[in-house]
Amino acid sequence: MPGDRGRGETKGVQDMSSSADSQPAEGMRRRSVLIGTAGGAALALAGAGTAAAAPSGAATASATPAADIDWDHGNIVEMVIVPEAEPIILAHVAGNDATIIVRVTTLLQHAWFDAIAPYHATAVGVTSKLGRRPASEGATNRNKNIAIMYATLRLLSGMIPAATADWRALLTKYGLDPDNTTKDLSTPVGIGNVAGQAVVDSRLRDGMNQTGDVGRKYHPMPYHDYTGYVPVNTAYELKDPSRWQPNVVPTNKQGQWRVQEFITPQVQHVRPYTFKDVTKFRLPKPAASDVHNWRQYKAQADEILAYSAGLTDEQKMIAETFDDKFMALGISVGMAGAEKNLPFDDWFHFHMITAVAVFDALIAAWYNKNVWDCIRPINAIRHIYGDGKVKGWGGPGLGTVTMKATEWSSYLTIPDHTEFPSGSTTLYHAHAQSATRFLGSDAIDLHFPFPKGSSIIEPGVTPSQDIELHFTSWKDFADVGGMSRAYGGVHFLGAIRAGEQLGPQFGDLAYEFVMKYVNGQV
Repeated sequence: MPGDRGRGETKGVQDMSSSADSQPAEGMRRRSVLIGTAGGAALALAGAGTAAAAPSGAATASATPAADIDWDHGNIVEMVIVPEAEPIILAHVAGNDATIIVRVTTLLQHAWFDAIAPYHATAVGVTSKLGRRPASEGATNRNKNIAIMYATLRLLSGMIPAATADWRALLTKYGLDPDNTTKDLSTPVGIGNVAGQAVVDSRLRDGMNQTGDVGRKYHPMPYHDYTGYVPVNTAYELKDPSRWQPNVVPTNKQGQWRVQEFITPQVQHVRPYTFKDVTKFRLPKPAASDVHNWRQYKAQADEILAYSAGLTDEQKMIAETFDDKFMALGISVGMAGAEKNLPFDDWFHFHMITAVAVFDALIAAWYNKNVWDCIRPINAIRHIYGDGKVKGWGGPGLGTVTMKATEWSSYLTIPDHTEFPSGSTTLYHAHAQSATRFLGSDAIDLHFPFPKGSSIIEPGVTPSQDIELHFTSWKDFADVGGMSRAYGGVHFLGAIRAGEQLGPQFGDLAYEFVMKYVNGQV
């Protein structure tokens, strides 16, 4: 295949065919945020210590019963917060709204980090400086877990106020009083309350328009664009074949379709953790996406057609796995943390580092997406070939077919934002580098097993037999993650290479930033 770089070791892969009828609507494409007993409410948080990621369609984990909670030795995030909070979060935030999910999960990590800092020998909070508690108070996990629960209540009540009753009920269920609003920093309740609220307050007007009142006085629209972005092309007319064109995409309701909007373009203006000026991360112009460079323009489209026509079971499952950021990013951290048997505090420091890396990488990726405003493969392919015939994936169960280019579609759902760079690839490489820095090694042992027929897009038929994706290094993991976007037909190779270039530096920046707070060097 053209430009093929990075492959996970795969067991038992065979070719297949099937008879599924149609490509599922976008909302049906994603696995649960919570896979097996790993992962969950957080994109870069997940991982309740499994040896391998559970396969597609696995049941979500259950919270530990209140009577069985080990406050002294357990991890309340794994036992309670992940399984309890995930369905509540997804009732209010769409699972494919990656920019908002990244925000919620990163700020959760931030609140937890700050809430346990007073019980650590050297750590200080990123936002709140809450002093140091006697070592005896941190001898077990009890006070830390209580502080985390209250920090979670304050953080999520501030970010998703419509679910405040749910967050309050969560504390009550586990024997805590949600009405205890003390700010007494000699108590874990006070520490948690102050830490969580401080993160909410510090991020309320950080450029994301969480309040929805930027540029308007009445009828707020939370997280709505205030930059004035308007696509050059419409869904029905391609005026400039170099620029992004919104597509008409399915919804979860029969007969209802929608025109894409660039999701939260204002992310480029969000306040980062680790740098001041996002413009220093401006990437070179992607020449191959300029229609005036016709030979390159056509060549990169033909590369995607070649992947589409030759899709294997392995490539399909890679595409699906890495399209699910909750699984690829969240569960990989959880599995790595479990493999290393990280102590309680280190577990939270690790997750904070990877979360900050992803958060800041997202800002830089969105800045470049706004700058370059590039066309997606589906629109370029249709422009190049029109009613001419191309070979490619024909839809669920149909394998490779010859069709009009105007009917060609990608294996994965087309994301609601511009093409260059690959945001996913940027995040994978930021994530991998941050994990490598914290763990001190590129070596990992990540297993993603998929039973026969467990595909989300081709259920019951793909893969044709049980397979397993196995990664032994973070670099391999990130490289395969990048290539998944070409297999899925949603990014050109140039955008993937740009993400490989852009992403790793945010892993380094995040590690250096968070470790200063861990070591009290601020």
